[in-house]
Amino acid sequence: MDFPILIWAPIVLPVLLAAACLLPRSARQVLLLVSIGGAAWAVVAGAAAWATFASGPMLAARDWLHLDALSAYHLLVLALILGSSSVYAWGYFQAEIAAGTLSAAAARRFGALWFGSAAAMTAVLTCNNLGLMWVGIEATTLLTAFLICVHVTPLSLEAMWKYLVVCSVGVAFAFLGTLLVGAAATRLGLDASEMLLWTRLQASATQLAPGPMRLAFLFLLVGYGTKAGLAPLHSWLPDAHSQAPAPVSALFSGFMLNTALYCILRHLPLVEGATGDAGWGRGLLVVFGIASILVAAAFIVFQHDGKRLLAYHSVEHMGIIVLGLGLGGIGTFAALWHTLNHAVCKALAFFAVGRLGQMYGTHDLGRMAGAMRRAPVWGIGFFGAMLALIGVAPFALFMSELQVLRAAAESRAFLPLALFLLGAGIVFVGALGHVLTAAWGEEVAPPREQPSSPIDAILVAGALLLLLALGLWMPAPLTEVLTAAARVVEGRP
Repeated sequence: MDFPILIWAPIVLPVLLAAACLLPRSARQVLLLVSIGGAAWAVVAGAAAWATFASGPMLAARDWLHLDALSAYHLLVLALILGSSSVYAWGYFQAEIAAGTLSAAAARRFGALWFGSAAAMTAVLTCNNLGLMWVGIEATTLLTAFLICVHVTPLSLEAMWKYLVVCSVGVAFAFLGTLLVGAAATRLGLDASEMLLWTRLQASATQLAPGPMRLAFLFLLVGYGTKAGLAPLHSWLPDAHSQAPAPVSALFSGFMLNTALYCILRHLPLVEGATGDAGWGRGLLVVFGIASILVAAAFIVFQHDGKRLLAYHSVEHMGIIVLGLGLGGIGTFAALWHTLNHAVCKALAFFAVGRLGQMYGTHDLGRMAGAMRRAPVWGIGFFGAMLALIGVAPFALFMSELQVLRAAAESRAFLPLALFLLGAGIVFVGALGHVLTAAWGEEVAPPREQPSSPIDAILVAGALLLLLALGLWMPAPLTEVLTAAARVVEGRP
C-alpha cells in the first residue's frame, strides 16, 4: 500500500508538539499539552499501525521509510506506552508543581524532550535505511539522557553521564556493525542509495557475504544490546531508571529498550539468510538471553529500592525476549507477545512506584510497608504488576514465558531451559518477599496524603485487566498480528 502520510504523521506530529511545548508560560499548561498531545499522537500512531495490518506494508520517501507488520506492531506498543505515560505525567507532576520543585522552564524542557524522544523512536521504527536507523538510535540516546535529570541532583547527573557514556560506546559498536553490513552487501550490485535499505537486503539475504555479516551481527548485538539493557552491558540501566521521574522510567523500560532490540530484530534475518539459516545469530541471542536472566536474578534478590528492583526486572525480561528470539519457531511468537506484556506491566509498575515514592518520600520498599492499606489504588497497581512480573498465573507474562519454555523443549535446548527455570525461580522467591513487605507489611512511617483521581484508577484497572485478559484469552486479530511480525523476524515476510 502506498499512503505515505500515514508514515510521516507519527514522525512529524511529535516534532511539532515538541516545539509547541516551548511556548506555554506555566508548568501546568505544558503538562496539559503533554497529556493531550501524547494521547493524540498515540491515536495517530495506532491508525498508521492498523492501516499496515489491514492493507500491507507501506513505503515512502523513495523507500527510505517503511512500515511492515514488525515495525507496525512495535509502533502500536509505543503508542500504548507513550500515550498512557503522557496521561500519567499530568497527575504525577501536580504534586511537584504544588511543592515548587518543578519550574515552568523545567516543564518546558521536559515536554520538548519527551516529544523529541517520541519522534526519534518512531523514526527508528519507520526507517528502511539501516544507517538512518542507527542515527535514530543515537538521537534517542541524546534526547532521553536529559530526561533523566529533569530534577538536577548529583545522583541524576551521574546517572545521565553514565547513560551517555555507556550507550554511546555501545552505539559506536553498532555503527561499525552497520558499516560491515554495507561491506557484506557490496556483492549485490546495489546503488549507493540502496546499499543499506532493509527491503533490498532482505530480498537478497542469501547472497550477502557470510563472513562480514557474522562480524557485523556480533558488533550490532553488542552495540544495540547495550542500549537494550542486556547483561553484561546493562550497567547504565539501574541508575538511569532510579533517578529519572516515573513517567520517564516507564517510557525507558516500557519501550525505549525495545527500540534498541528492534534494531537487532531487523538484522537477525539478514545474518541467518547469509549463513544458510545455520542458527549462528540465534545462538548468540540464546547466550545473551540466559546471561541477562541469571545476572538480573542475582541482583533482584538484594534490591530494596523499588525503582532499581524494576530496573533489574527489565534486564531479566529483555533476556526472556531475546531467549525466545534465539530459540525461534514458537519462541519468536512468544518473544513478540512478551514484548507487549512486559511493556504494559512495567509501565504500570513504574506508575505505581513513582506515586508511592511521592507519598512516602522514598522508594525503599521497606519504608513503603502497608501501601495496600494506605494508598489502595497505587498499592494494588504495584502489587498486581509485581505479581505479573514474577510470572504468577494467569497474567499474560506467565503465558508468554510458558511459550518460551515450550520453544526450548521443542528444540531440545535443555540447558537453556534449565537455566531459565533456575533464574525465574530465584526471581520469584527473591522479589516476592519484597512485594509482600511493601504491600502488606507493618507500617513504618505514614505517607503524605495524596488522593487518587479517576484517571489513576483507570490507568491501574486498565493495565491489570489487559494483562489478565491476554493471559486468559488471545484475540484472533492479535494472533494474526504477532504471526505476521514473527514471519518478518524469521525472514519470511
